[in-house]
Amino acid sequence: MFMCDFDVIIVGGGLAGLTAAIHLRSKNYNVAVFESKQYPHHKVCGEYVSNEVGPYLEFLGISLPPTIPINEMLLSLENGNVLKAKLPMGGFGLSRHAFDHLLYKRAKELGAKVFIESVNSIRYVNNHFRVGLESGRECTGKFVIGSYGKRGMLDKDLKRRFIQKKSPWLAVKAHYKLDSFPENLVAIHNFRGGYGGLSKTESGAVNFCYLVAYDSFKKEKNMARFNQNIIARNPYLDKFLNDAEMLFDQPMTIGQVSFHKKKPVEQHIIMCGDTAGLIHPLCGNGMAMALHSAKMASESIHTYFKTGFGDRSQLERDYETQWQHMFAKRLWMGRQLQAVLLNPRLSHVAMGILVNSPYIVNKLIKNTHGQIIRCQ
Repeated sequence: MFMCDFDVIIVGGGLAGLTAAIHLRSKNYNVAVFESKQYPHHKVCGEYVSNEVGPYLEFLGISLPPTIPINEMLLSLENGNVLKAKLPMGGFGLSRHAFDHLLYKRAKELGAKVFIESVNSIRYVNNHFRVGLESGRECTGKFVIGSYGKRGMLDKDLKRRFIQKKSPWLAVKAHYKLDSFPENLVAIHNFRGGYGGLSKTESGAVNFCYLVAYDSFKKEKNMARFNQNIIARNPYLDKFLNDAEMLFDQPMTIGQVSFHKKKPVEQHIIMCGDTAGLIHPLCGNGMAMALHSAKMASESIHTYFKTGFGDRSQLERDYETQWQHMFAKRLWMGRQLQAVLLNPRLSHVAMGILVNSPYIVNKLIKNTHGQIIRCQ
């Protein structure tokens, strides 16, 4: 039987959405999650998770599969110049195929209603939300959390400002077999018009996810020629592509990846994860930010209910202030680092400085990551 009224409706069942569902169900709220794809499924993602999420995952009752600690970073330019550094906090590699499915099973275990169905519209009427579904049905809720990813049709329906701006970015991902790739390493390799990250996941596969400007990509006839003529100019990526065996039939792609500023609250919808703001992949912190934003949203909603249905506008202002305090600096830093990395002259100068300045390197890493997520 389809239930149509909920305390919280979560649109999008990725990391942020499922995390919010688990957190809110642990507080006994009636929660529905709407996700367009069956679990498990792959998503375009760097698949490196910062250790800052550890205590929060324990709080949620999530038992991770065995993973190898990642505690070293390597950055290379197209000309072969390289920087190596220790990661002060470190992290681990975990595929979205495994991570999302793990969170999905935990949410179901706690009693969250998870529906594999797309949401077509969200309307706020008389202090309640009306959510229109692809099937033509409608459900209602006191709160809606938007966690449907980087860019979607709902952004157009909601007339979000960023969706009016074109984005030049294309993201590509595939898993590869390469046993010799170091298990404790996350590598970022620059090439003309973009950069890619390499790290091992829980399965032993190496995830290669890269971001490229359309102007660079469209000059080549297909992805094979792009790999050969552009990506392989970086000697590290040339060796990787020659030595590794792709495990996917075809790479996954996402177009129009937007790094424009977004609002954490839109038309009373509380946005989480990439739906609220997308950090540049070279910072390696997007997955942790998704979980952290879900925690903040869940705690805000819980406080609202616990204090006897308080001021919704105050909740929204508080969430937006907290979101900006927690993430705005990281997003800004990511934009600056990407601008430098994609400028050949600036990246060469910056690499020369960083190679001889471990202190600056550590500061940059810390400024794109958060602190350990504490739980009460």
